[in-house]
Amino acid sequence: MDRILYTASNGAARILEQQSVISNNMANVATTGFREQMAIYRSVPVVPQAGELPTRVSTVASTPGSHFRQGIMAETGHALDAAIAGDGWFAVQTPQGEAYTRAGEFAVNQENQLVTHTGLPVLSADGQPIEIPERGSVTFATDGQISALGAGDNPRDIQLLAQLKLVNPPTDQLVRGDDGLFRMAGGQPVQPDETVKIAPGFIEKSNVNPAAMMVAMISNARQFEQQMQVIKNASTNEERGNSILSAAG
Repeated sequence: MDRILYTASNGAARILEQQSVISNNMANVATTGFREQMAIYRSVPVVPQAGELPTRVSTVASTPGSHFRQGIMAETGHALDAAIAGDGWFAVQTPQGEAYTRAGEFAVNQENQLVTHTGLPVLSADGQPIEIPERGSVTFATDGQISALGAGDNPRDIQLLAQLKLVNPPTDQLVRGDDGLFRMAGGQPVQPDETVKIAPGFIEKSNVNPAAMMVAMISNARQFEQQMQVIKNASTNEERGNSILSAAG
C-alpha cells in the first residue's frame, strides 16, 4: 500500500479538526464577549526507516489558543449591562470554581443575585455573590462599584452594594473550558486588579470576524478535497499496478 495514503488521511483529519473550530466560531458570532478560537496544525517530517529517503511530511495539531483582541462595543443603555474597557475580565462562580468572562449581559435571579445571562453568580471583590435589592435603581461605576438609588426607606438614599471583581491575568495562563469560560491553568483564583475599568450600559460583542471565518471555511473545504483526491489517485494507482502484475503473471 502506498504510504501517501497515511499522509493524506492525516492531513484530512487535521483539516476536519480546524473546520470544527471555525464552525464553532461562526456559531458564536453573535455571542456576547466570545473570544475567537484558534486551531493550529503544523507539518512534521516523518522519520524514514532504514534505506528510505526523508520524503514524507505529516501534520500534528498544535496547542489551541484564542484571540484576545477586543470586540466591538455596543451601547444598550441597560442598567445591568457592562463591558470591560480594554484588558480585563469579570469573575463568576461556577460549579468548578472561579472562572472569567468578558460577557457583561447581567441579570438578577430569583435569589436577588447578580448573575450572567447563563445564570452564573457574578463575584464581588471579596469573592462573594452580589445581592441586588428588589427596589431602587442600580448603577455601575467605571471602577466596578455597584450602587442603588432609592433602595432604602428614603428614595434619595444611595446604597453602595458591592465592588465587582475585575481581574487581568496574563492571557497565556488562561485556559478555555468547554463552557466557554476561561480559568487559570493551575485553577487558582486571580486577585482583583484596580486598573481594570468597565463601560456601564455597553456590552462587548464577539471578536469573531465573520468574513474571515467564511474565507477560512471555504479554503479548508478545498484543501480537504485535495487530500481526498490524493487518496483517490493513490488507490487508483495501486489497482492499476495490481492489474499489471496479475496480467504479467
